Amino acid sequence: MTYVQGFIIPVKEGDKQSYLDMATKAAPVFAEYGATGTVECWGDDVPDGKRTDMKRAVQAEPGEHIVFSWVWWPDKATCDAAAEKLMADERMQPDGALPFNPQRMIYGGYEASYDGGDGGSFGYVDGVVAPTSVDKQAFADHAARISAYFLKSGATRIVDGWGTDVPDGKVTDFKRAVAAEDGETVIFGWVEWPDKPTRDAAFAGMMDDPDVQAAPPAFDMQRAIFGGFVPILDTDHP
Repeated sequence: MTYVQGFIIPVKEGDKQSYLDMATKAAPVFAEYGATGTVECWGDDVPDGKRTDMKRAVQAEPGEHIVFSWVWWPDKATCDAAAEKLMADERMQPDGALPFNPQRMIYGGYEASYDGGDGGSFGYVDGVVAPTSVDKQAFADHAARISAYFLKSGATRIVDGWGTDVPDGKVTDFKRAVAAEDGETVIFGWVEWPDKPTRDAAFAGMMDDPDVQAAPPAFDMQRAIFGGFVPILDTDHP
């Protein structure tokens, strides 16, 4: 089963190009150590939530945007083996000051429990992170059911990851981002769209779809964090 490292990162508007330069430099190094793709997405529609949201997840400050990104690996073992090599690789050292605060970056490792759609290039992404108390199979079944609506509405790919390595952080982490409780698993996923209008039309009709309405909930929407993003780097779809 493929493996995904997921990230949420606060980056100032003025540091966007510096961040992209850093990510562009790092992507081929990830690939050298076994990664099969790197995608970086810049926040476009990241709403405030009543209890949790992506901005609060990384304690975003005024003028900071949310970056939602992921790195694909063939499996967790390849990812783990690469970690130590990446830390020691001089090419991964920044040329100057980092264009973000690493203490407020959150990250985790996820098994791709559902991966549907034909893929291909995309122009917009919806990202979601949420806590779930159902088991892995029930979550995958729910993802497949909901994804059927998205795919027929124009989505090109849907991925839902099951948290297998979600570490505690000193300042922020994925568990705190969704107020995860004991016994809950954090999930990380996204929907790829050809463009934002296709995405907007799909969401506008979502509540009218009988299959969506009949699907039992698989995670707590009150604590889910989500947003819409524009891809700025994509080596997953060369």
